[in-house]
Amino acid sequence: MTVVLPDEVIEILSRFHQQGYEAYAVGGCIRDLLLGDSPKDWDITTSALPEETISVFSGEKTIPTGIAHGTVTLMRNGTPYEITTFRTDGTYSDHRRPDAVSFARSLKEDIARRDFTVNGLAAGADGTVIDFFGGVEDLKKKTIRAIGDPHRRFTEDALRILRALRFSSSLSFSIEPATEKALFDCTPLLTYVAKERVFSELKKLLLGDSVKDVLLRYPSILGFLIPELKPSFFFPQHTPYHLYDVYTHTAYAVDAGEKNAVIRLALLLHDTGKPACFAPDKNGVAHFPGHPAESAKLARQVLQRLKSDRKTLSRVSLLIENHDASIRPEKTSVKRWLSKLGAEDFFALLAVKRADQLAKNSQSSKRGEELRKIEAIAKEVLSSNDCLSVKELAVKGEDLKALGFSGKEIGDTLSYLLDLVLSGEKNEKDLLLEKAKKQRR
Repeated sequence: MTVVLPDEVIEILSRFHQQGYEAYAVGGCIRDLLLGDSPKDWDITTSALPEETISVFSGEKTIPTGIAHGTVTLMRNGTPYEITTFRTDGTYSDHRRPDAVSFARSLKEDIARRDFTVNGLAAGADGTVIDFFGGVEDLKKKTIRAIGDPHRRFTEDALRILRALRFSSSLSFSIEPATEKALFDCTPLLTYVAKERVFSELKKLLLGDSVKDVLLRYPSILGFLIPELKPSFFFPQHTPYHLYDVYTHTAYAVDAGEKNAVIRLALLLHDTGKPACFAPDKNGVAHFPGHPAESAKLARQVLQRLKSDRKTLSRVSLLIENHDASIRPEKTSVKRWLSKLGAEDFFALLAVKRADQLAKNSQSSKRGEELRKIEAIAKEVLSSNDCLSVKELAVKGEDLKALGFSGKEIGDTLSYLLDLVLSGEKNEKDLLLEKAKKQRR
């Protein structure tokens, strides 16, 4: 079996061979080629030591990105090629990274330390695939299987537990039984993994085509990472609008959401506050008053703990806080919400609402039509360059100052004028100044 490598990669591998070293493209890039996808990254493994790699590419830009672990990054035309010496790993006392590495003598030894068989594939300059551990067969079976002893693999680096779930989600592969058992057995080791690494894998997992299946099959692992999800497990929703319990609804909503990390994070956490807000009426119908605000509070708690960047935290909590808000398919309502949220978050909120509805009952189709109307109105408003903010008003603070307005009065008056314009008043300077004068009397 062969793959077609890019000319640049072939040239890099050939350069090593010319200098008497072995070198292979390895890992996810070969997996992706066999699956018919374009690799996002190119990893190369070689018998050359780091200083020998630097010598092979003398005169080119090389960066000692992980020299202690044998890794040098070669930059060509803005593309990084990560080149690592054949190695074996020592013990992983912190379940995160090897305490020490030893340079190995063979490609097989190097691949034996890697995580999963589908990531343990290599190819030389001629494109011939080298497969020591059955990765090609597992690709055909659509199976994620650990190389060697799965307990050892997950004990070495607990992040591999999340990587297994991420690959299952993104590739739509099942996890082989022994590997799956080890996932559950080793879940507590995720405590040792840096929160930034967890968050990065979680976002990739959420963007997968099979995210719903993964969320529903591995709630205990997701619940270990995000305890705020646990109360929603099997929590019933006795309402005419829902088909599923809170967590199952969540899984379906995430799956229905656009493939955008902010939107899918919002959907994952949008109903975490429901159990705490449960309030059945006298007929036994469930209500969850205040759950958007409670869910937003919990989401901020989760994202802060996972070391989320501020923008993501802010956007996700904003979307959750407003996911049940009423937006009418009318120009005035749409303009007010566009003014409040801005275009990016307004359309993201519509995407969250749409996915939320799709995870409910058949009434979602009616609501979906309403959301399409709202979206069309919003696009029309934006294309017309309608005034949506104070800075777009025809009247400025200086104009009000010239009329004798001062201090807080100026800001309050501009807000009042914006409210008039959002309600349909024309954004004309003379007209608005007259409104300002009358409002002041």
